[in-house]
Amino acid sequence: MYQIRFDRPVSVHFIGIGGISMSGLAALLLDRGFRVSGSDIRASSLTKQLEDAGAVIRIGQKAENIPDDCDLVVYTAAVHPDNPEYRAAVSRRIAMLTRAELLGEIMANYPLSVAVSGTHGKTTTTSMLSHMTMASDLDPTISVGGILPSIGGNIRIGSAAFFITEACEYTNSFLSLYPRVGLILNIDADHLDFFKDLEDIRHSFRQFATQILPDGALVISSRIPRLSEITDGLSCRVITFGEPDSDYYADEITREGHRTSFTVHAAGREDERFCICVPGDHNIQNALAAIAAADFIGVERNKMKEGLLTFHGTDRRFQEKGKMGDVTVIDDYAHHPTEIRATLRAAKTMPCNEIWCVFQPHTYSRTKSLLSEFAQALTLADHVIIAEIYAARETDTLGMSGALLSERISSLGADSRFFPDFASIEAFLRANTKPGDLLITMGAGDIYKVGEDLLR
Repeated sequence: MYQIRFDRPVSVHFIGIGGISMSGLAALLLDRGFRVSGSDIRASSLTKQLEDAGAVIRIGQKAENIPDDCDLVVYTAAVHPDNPEYRAAVSRRIAMLTRAELLGEIMANYPLSVAVSGTHGKTTTTSMLSHMTMASDLDPTISVGGILPSIGGNIRIGSAAFFITEACEYTNSFLSLYPRVGLILNIDADHLDFFKDLEDIRHSFRQFATQILPDGALVISSRIPRLSEITDGLSCRVITFGEPDSDYYADEITREGHRTSFTVHAAGREDERFCICVPGDHNIQNALAAIAAADFIGVERNKMKEGLLTFHGTDRRFQEKGKMGDVTVIDDYAHHPTEIRATLRAAKTMPCNEIWCVFQPHTYSRTKSLLSEFAQALTLADHVIIAEIYAARETDTLGMSGALLSERISSLGADSRFFPDFASIEAFLRANTKPGDLLITMGAGDIYKVGEDLLR
């Protein structure tokens, strides 16, 4: 595999440079003195930022976009072998890496690297740990899978010593990483268009755990079933969090609006009170994981607390967008039943009358494999509006539709309606929400536009 070395910058071309992750890695290489070029199907604010930083970017993908002096081509999972630039790179025998492989190669240049994995909570936990380490003197380089307001985007370029990133399990991307500290927040059935079943997913997380460096640590939730199958025989240290018999657990929980305070019990340390400014029990677990990792790294407890108090969430994670009259509008990225339950339970801790959930299922395969679980989770809302399924990368409907999910929810005795377009959803909400209600747009597609339209 081609090795990236910060002391030997080369010419790198990105196919699909405008993606949120690809653009961040391109910006990092530019900062380290690499010559960066790339292409995408459309211009964006991200491609403009890269051009301003010195990248050469072409809109549209053609073989001639790859520079004559190119040493390495990086491509995303969305790029197929029939892509003209991919074909040209193969023809010219240019070294090639996937986005995940490049991330792994970049991480290898940092003495202290942290990779946050899990089916849910990666962006929030990565962001919490980022805030803790930014409050200290560690000056982290950060790659996060969402927009983190405190760093003005998804990438922060810090020192060449400390790197924090999300580690996504989809297509086994995280198996390209060899971190010093790895986190596994949870293991759930998802991405079943790639994985065969939950056991296949667990096997990949076990492999990820074995790739943590021997002098490092695995921070892992004790709530994961059959935990020993993931942790037995690892060469690194294992630190558990979650349950009272774990190395880290929380109790004495108090809530006030978006703020949650709790006592952290940690093996070998004094009990201490922490406060987070994002709601929900799931975020207490995310904070515990971040605290455990920060302890291992050596962050002072007062800096952890300072960092957590400055973290108010990332874009599309229980993000308050504004008020439509006296109706509070929140947007959330939840697109799996476990995430939906966590978000709606968090919503129930907020002062409001009724909760309206406008949900857009994400991919036909996920909807089909988890249809009953989706329906059950959504019954936690007082009123459920279902939009049509966001297809993303899929073309086969597998017999699934938003209407089918809405019918399943109604069969459980909940108030659910399906609307085929956003305009109909918005008209219904304008006519039926009442002062004091809480409206959540939810999903990984473009459902956030409903809330934004209503606020306009």
